[in-house]
Amino acid sequence: MKAIQITEYGRPLDVLKLVDLPEPAEPSAGEVLVAVVYAPLNFHDLRFIDGALMRPPLPLVPGNEGVARVLRVGPGVGGLAEGDHVSLPLLSGSWRERLVIPASGLSPLPDADLKQLSMVGGNPPTAGVALTEYASLGEGDWIVQNCANGGVGRSLIALARKRGIKTVNIVRRPDVIDELKAIGADVVVLDGPDVAQRVRDQIGADTPLPVVVGGAAADQLLELASPGGTVAYYSNADGVPADAGGELATRKKLTVTKLFVGAFDRQTKLVPLVEEAAAMVAAGEIDVPVEAVYPLDQIDEAIHHLHRGGKILLKVDPFAQ
Repeated sequence: MKAIQITEYGRPLDVLKLVDLPEPAEPSAGEVLVAVVYAPLNFHDLRFIDGALMRPPLPLVPGNEGVARVLRVGPGVGGLAEGDHVSLPLLSGSWRERLVIPASGLSPLPDADLKQLSMVGGNPPTAGVALTEYASLGEGDWIVQNCANGGVGRSLIALARKRGIKTVNIVRRPDVIDELKAIGADVVVLDGPDVAQRVRDQIGADTPLPVVVGGAAADQLLELASPGGTVAYYSNADGVPADAGGELATRKKLTVTKLFVGAFDRQTKLVPLVEEAAAMVAAGEIDVPVEAVYPLDQIDEAIHHLHRGGKILLKVDPFAQ
């Protein structure tokens, strides 16, 4: 069985190896054997591989999410059958052809693009908890995010629109402004030194912004957050603002925190968001452009492409369409 494995933590291009692993055992009670079809490659994965996030025992197979086809179900498993597609639980180690996982929390995915479904386990739950866990946001309220053109950003736009929450979206490229507005973004502004003022010019100086979400650290997000609010950065964001513990954050009584979706209860918090996102993918309400797809044996090329930009997927099943 082909898999990508590490035996030490370090620079991904140095430590990732394509290996042959023994086939997994037959599923026990409450488990399913699945064949991975597609698995995303994210910067979060690279930081995990270099040991910056956590250090589970080695050797291990990376891969934080993906979509898989059920091959066999273990005793006592209901609601799943051979041939069903499922979203893999976070940190499953999805960069391998087959694995056994617990059936708890799994349900058949709808008929939809498997590339899009491979991403519902990470980005939409991250966006979903940003909308629910830091403030009681309701219809007509606002939330602001930077890196809005990424997978989390696009998911946040879609989920917020469904809930009637308005979004301010900060982007780095002018060519995506109209595209994000077309999928439901309320305000899209180009990043820059005066971005906080330009946002306020559009939504009003007194509009509450209790939650600000960062895919990258930026001091301007502290300026935008309302007093007493929360500035939450994805767990793979590069650092936190220089003023995170400084005068501005202190004066405004801001909470500056890391948003790590794995810290939330899977069954009660994440599974409902995965199911909601999968239905939205099937309905065409969530669609994240895929820049490129690489087989497992081109992991180095995939990493290089990820650094150039765009959403990258690993095609684990060589026969997948």
